[in-house]
Amino acid sequence: MRVVDADGTQLGIMSLRDALRVAAEKNLDLVAIAMNAKPPVCRVMDFGKYKYEQGKREKEARKNQKIITVKEVKVRPNIEDHDFQVKLKNARRFLQDGDKVKASVMFRGREITHPELGRKLLVRLAKDVEDLANMERDPKVEGRNMVMILTPKQTN
Repeated sequence: MRVVDADGTQLGIMSLRDALRVAAEKNLDLVAIAMNAKPPVCRVMDFGKYKYEQGKREKEARKNQKIITVKEVKVRPNIEDHDFQVKLKNARRFLQDGDKVKASVMFRGREITHPELGRKLLVRLAKDVEDLANMERDPKVEGRNMVMILTPKQTN
């Protein structure tokens, strides 16, 4: 196996017994870095310190991740214009915060016989936010609701 010192210098290719002896002399551990390599690569290092550093890096990576949530905007097919503007403003705010928006039109009673009204509302909403969002899923009837999903555009 190829053995590398704690500071990165190559100690050469040696047997497992010799590598363990070198690690014991330095009061360090022998850690397998790349077992699939030919020959396998091992490093002489303090394993506790290595695990601590690795945990720190993972924690930092998790801290920098953005969690995307799905926010919902519910409307009715015969919504008034001002109410629609309020829902539009909320959808724009959600998209600017980097969240997905699920826009739903809820049908009651016989309103379901006119799905074109719901489709027209959702298309209007999508047009009003097209500067901020892409349509991930077209308007589609699911039970008594018509649903559309919008995702925020990537800012490059």
